[in-house]
This record gives sequence, C-alpha cells and structure tokens, in this order.
Amino acid sequence: MSNGNYFVHESSYVDDQVTIGEGTRIWHFCHIQSGARIGKKCTIGQNVNIGNNVVIGDFVKIQNNVSVYEGVTLEDYAFCGPSMVFTNVIDPRCKYPQRGAQYYHKTLVREGASIGANATIVCGHTIGRHAFIGAGAVVTRDVPDYALMVGVPARRIGWACECGEILPKFEHEIKCPRCGLNYFIDQGILHAKDARST
Repeated sequence: MSNGNYFVHESSYVDDQVTIGEGTRIWHFCHIQSGARIGKKCTIGQNVNIGNNVVIGDFVKIQNNVSVYEGVTLEDYAFCGPSMVFTNVIDPRCKYPQRGAQYYHKTLVREGASIGANATIVCGHTIGRHAFIGAGAVVTRDVPDYALMVGVPARRIGWACECGEILPKFEHEIKCPRCGLNYFIDQGILHAKDARST
C-alpha cells in the first residue's frame, strides 16, 4: 500500500490517527498503533510493533523484530538493531497490570544513537546523542553522548564518533581517523569541537 508519500507493505496494519512522514517504508508484518508519529525517510523492518503515541524522528532505521513501546521516543537518525528490546514498566506483574501513560517510564534515544542487535534498554533512561550500544548489552542507566557501551549491565568502555568509528583511547583531544571530526574530553565527557551539518 502506498499513498504516494510513503510505503506500507500489504501484510502490515496501520491504525487510525497515525502520522507517517514522506519517504518512510514499512515492511512485512508490522503494526503501527494509534497515535504513533513516524518521521520522514524512516525504514521500519519486518515484524516491528510501534506502540500507541510513540514518537519517531526522521531518518530512523528500526531493524526486524523490534517493539517500540509507548513511552519511547526515537530522535532523528536513531538506529535500532535486530531484535533489540525496549521496556516501559519497571516492575511488571500479570496479576496487577500497569496500563496507561501514568505507569510508563519514558525512554529517550537521542539523535544518531545506535543500539545493537539483542540489546535491552531498561525504561526510564536516556541514550545520549551518537552513543553506541553494543550487541547484547543491557542498559540500566543514562548513557552519555558518544559513549560506547557493552556488557551486562552495560558499562562504558570507550567513545564512538558521530560517524560510528570507535575512537582510539586519548586523554584530551583527538581527530576521528575516519571522518576527521575533532573531539575533546571535559570532566570525563566527550564533546565534539566541530558542528556537523546534515
């Protein structure tokens, strides 16, 4: 199905009151629930569920078998690897269901962040701009911009450039060997010296 502005595979379902941006492609067996807002030129892979009222920015890529639950926001250029997991309730119980926005802990994935395959993001946290969450990691706290996070629970083992290059260890300043973007560390946090235009 296509309305001329975006594409939805015929096996997928799009509920009422959904906004889909120009150039977005939604592939097989997806469900986009009411109130969801998806930006332009996104790619939604096979078997993806986008929950009620989820906000997805522009140029986002969500790989196969991901559920983006209510309470999650993905900013522009975020990447969700295959079968990664979001949660939205801290202490779920079947016998005592917690449904509705008042129970959901919000999760924010900032611009350009990448979440690897099979990683889990425990709700209520922010993944910083251009952070890189390794495959299988379990994020249990906020993640700084550009942080390279691995393990269970996830811990920072280095820094990643905006372009995705893993930066060599350094103490003060460095230039990315792939794209040339310059960085410096201030009070243990990585900052870009250059403004990158997109």
